[in-house]
Amino acid sequence: MSLAGIFPIDQWNFKSQSILKSIPSEDHDRLCVNMTVESYNKGDVIFKEGAVPSGIYYIQKGIVKKYKVDRDGREQIIYVAGSTELIGYHAILAEDRYPDSATAIEDCIIAFIPKEDFLEVLHNSVILSQRLLKNMSHEYAVLTNNIAVFTQRTARERVAITLIVLREKYKNEEANEDTINISRSDLSNMAGIAKENLVRILKEFKTLGILYTEGRKITITDIRMLAEISSYSNKSLKLR
Repeated sequence: MSLAGIFPIDQWNFKSQSILKSIPSEDHDRLCVNMTVESYNKGDVIFKEGAVPSGIYYIQKGIVKKYKVDRDGREQIIYVAGSTELIGYHAILAEDRYPDSATAIEDCIIAFIPKEDFLEVLHNSVILSQRLLKNMSHEYAVLTNNIAVFTQRTARERVAITLIVLREKYKNEEANEDTINISRSDLSNMAGIAKENLVRILKEFKTLGILYTEGRKITITDIRMLAEISSYSNKSLKLR
């Protein structure tokens, strides 16, 4: 089911998949001349916070979490990237080290484009430069929206929003379009709440008929009610 009219999903996605879409063939060929493709198992680290970047990553298949770790070793998930999204380019553009880490949430196939090739094409392609600038401006709006959610929304609303966002990521995968496959730890870190609070809220949603669970899998059965709980719905829907 489409989220059109019930939840503004564009406010939660970086849209980096649009950066390389339909770029001139010569730019695409130059980017791919030294590109390599690797498989990552669930839990494999793609890059670590503080490391010097050597290229950018294009997710061909799978889901990746971008996160920071605090002094107590706790993760704060900043963003979850899915198929056709780019990651790792911010550090190269800033001429700095990686500001966060990236790890595969599930088995992934990811293409790697060397830094030198990326910068060469960027310096000579007006289209790629414009798309990167536009996308980074949108990313700023998404991150600002995330901050507002963490400071202004209840735990229940944050879990609803997180589930809706993840549903969109996973529906592009070769699986049931409404089934999310993620650990409770990652889900609680993404929603910014304690794991025990997450488990309690998931049980409540299950009782309401919004979802059902099987191990780490969560299947959404009533996306409209979830959107209503998120407080972003444009319609007045009554909870059953």
